[in-house]
Amino acid sequence: QVQLVESGGGSVQSGGSLRLSCAVSGYTYSDYAWAWFRQTPGKEREGVAAIDSDGSTKYADSMKGRIIISQDNAKNTLALQMNDLKPEDTATYYCASTGGPLYGRRLLDHRSYVYWGQGTQVTVSS
Repeated sequence: QVQLVESGGGSVQSGGSLRLSCAVSGYTYSDYAWAWFRQTPGKEREGVAAIDSDGSTKYADSMKGRIIISQDNAKNTLALQMNDLKPEDTATYYCASTGGPLYGRRLLDHRSYVYWGQGTQVTVSS
């Protein structure tokens, strides 16, 4: 069983930055993929960034160029650096992990992920 706990959310003004962290515990395999998703009420969970087991990354067009996903295996953490935040980035952000390899497929599809954190709120004001 994998446990994920997000932190780092908060309120910022438009153009500001936040760094989200996800603490990972439990037993994980090196072929897992990891990702960040976000969700607002009434909308489907949206994948914003993913990192595959080979280190390759994928970003949603809506945030590409403004975010960086990174993984520190020694510290068992996943991070999401978000810059130039906009009001439309306001959402609850979740980290997630697969239960097996994706081989580069469906990295930003929430149906690919089985382990989820509880979420951290990000609010961007104009």
